[in-house]
Amino acid sequence: MVKVNISGCDSFVAAADYQNYVQKALAAFDTLQAENGAGNDFLGWKTLPVDIPESLIKEFEDIRDSWKAKGVDIVVVIGIGGSYLGARCALEALSHSFIPSKDYPRIVFAGNNLSEEYLAELMDLVQMKNAACVVISKSGTTTEPAVAFRIVKEHIEKTYGKAEAAERIVAITDAKKGALKTLSSQEGYKSYVVPDNVGGRYSVLTPVGLLPIVLAGFDVREMLAGAAEQRLALQSRDGENAAIKYAAMRNLLYSELGKKVEILVTFNPKFQYLGEWWKQLYGESEGKDLKGIFPASVVCTTDLHSMGQFIQEGDRIMFETTVKVENSNREIVIGSDEQNLDQLNYLAGQRVEHCNAMAQLGTKLAHIDGGVPQIEVSIDRISARSLGELFYFFEFACGVSAYLLGINPFNQPGVEAYKKNMFALLRKPGYEAQTEEILKRL
Repeated sequence: MVKVNISGCDSFVAAADYQNYVQKALAAFDTLQAENGAGNDFLGWKTLPVDIPESLIKEFEDIRDSWKAKGVDIVVVIGIGGSYLGARCALEALSHSFIPSKDYPRIVFAGNNLSEEYLAELMDLVQMKNAACVVISKSGTTTEPAVAFRIVKEHIEKTYGKAEAAERIVAITDAKKGALKTLSSQEGYKSYVVPDNVGGRYSVLTPVGLLPIVLAGFDVREMLAGAAEQRLALQSRDGENAAIKYAAMRNLLYSELGKKVEILVTFNPKFQYLGEWWKQLYGESEGKDLKGIFPASVVCTTDLHSMGQFIQEGDRIMFETTVKVENSNREIVIGSDEQNLDQLNYLAGQRVEHCNAMAQLGTKLAHIDGGVPQIEVSIDRISARSLGELFYFFEFACGVSAYLLGINPFNQPGVEAYKKNMFALLRKPGYEAQTEEILKRL
């Protein structure tokens, strides 16, 4: 179960001020629970942990087994933003850091950028492998995934034939409309639904995230069970609710102390993409109406040797939220060395994770002394279950926090601005007037 420790903020805030923000967070909690706030037609994520049917998971496992029988050893997952970050977070956290699985295909990602080199190099790999594809897009016309899918689809059709390609491509898209839904019906792809009432950044526990995680061989039943348990724990309307504590403190630090930047910190590189997923969740949910805490992330101790200087002594615009993993899944003990040239014999007999834990504690104390408030979000260990807990915790807390801030947590009006300019510069039909306007500016 996720726990939140805010004692690292005690020297920065008054207890009365914190209790005031707890009351504000409880009012925001009421809005989220009553489902009568802004964006309330996008709250389907709240019950996903108990809504996903067993039959759907079995279908995903059937696809995995069918592709295994065909010898598929690489699956290209195509999507951008929430259509890939949750799955990538889970796979990075749960996979061996260096040794690929012998039993399940390698999952690679495309459609999350427009880099020609990235896509060309990915296709170099795909052409050496036995490939299948999962394409994720509500509309089927979002430029980045649409470009990647056109290229990957062409390769699969040329390599295996159109009939077999239909067995190697799965679409996750709208239930009734859109280009990808139309193509899926025409070509006979298996297709699954991006629920209308779940926004992309809240979609990791829908087919968007669950299918790639199943294909990689991980236990989504455990992930959903962890999310369901966390959901139950977050129903309590009191100041000890982990989401209330987190939302109240981060908004107090932002509104009263001017802490405009929140850095999500992990001391385990397996959680690098947890930071990426979290940044989208909070950045896209709260960054509106000239408000919001800027979300950043670091991986320590690595980044203590790069960003550490700024965090310790730079402009005091930030606070840190550390995702603390209480127990490691592996054990390595530091040995003794007769020469002791590295002067590490004082650590002989200690586990490496003990050193990591002391580095984490030392960093916390140093950053408090340097004027950086500290929040801790802790889990027992990295597992499918704890990831489900974290996903649900951060999503729920985000809804509370954004409502406290006076923001609709579930829309993203600013995302379209760059697209209009890009379409105009690419001379997409229908954007002629915008093209002329931009050319005049240039």
